[in-house]
Amino acid sequence: MSDQAPAEFADINEEVQEDWKEETTPYERVRHVIAHTYSLVSADTVAEDALTSPKTARKHLNALADEGFVVTATGEHGGTTYRRSPESLVVEQAADILEHVSTDELVTRIGEMRDQLNEYRSEYGVDSPEELAVEQTNQTLEDRASDQPEIDSETIQEWQTLRRNLAFANAALSIANAERFVDSAH
Repeated sequence: MSDQAPAEFADINEEVQEDWKEETTPYERVRHVIAHTYSLVSADTVAEDALTSPKTARKHLNALADEGFVVTATGEHGGTTYRRSPESLVVEQAADILEHVSTDELVTRIGEMRDQLNEYRSEYGVDSPEELAVEQTNQTLEDRASDQPEIDSETIQEWQTLRRNLAFANAALSIANAERFVDSAH
């Protein structure tokens, strides 16, 4: 029995890439790639993933930066690097929340998330999971007992996710309120 793939499946990735290239514009592909890029990368890297030239990628990345969708920085060798802007991600997440949750339900959920954060703060005696990790590390280094219960990585992740979700929910509520005032002004 042969370990080789049948000829018709050998180049499936190339087929998918060609279809994507035929069905989208270079701008759409660059925007798609950078929409999922949260660390700084070069235009060459984006171009490779977006199946376009570095010059074309750079042109579209600069346009996206002008729109606020992308942030730029100077790389270690002096070239410009790009990543998705946090603001565009927040706005996108807030819009998604508003599409699926009423403002009344959002207010209720925000209250529940705040209550859960207060429970974490009360239980562990600190304001954040990062602060708790530092406190527990310091106690370990000083070889002294902790008054706080030991926290596991899953609880830290839940706490961090809860804070992030609360931030997105607050942003969505702020946008909903702003839209209400803008609509009533017209």
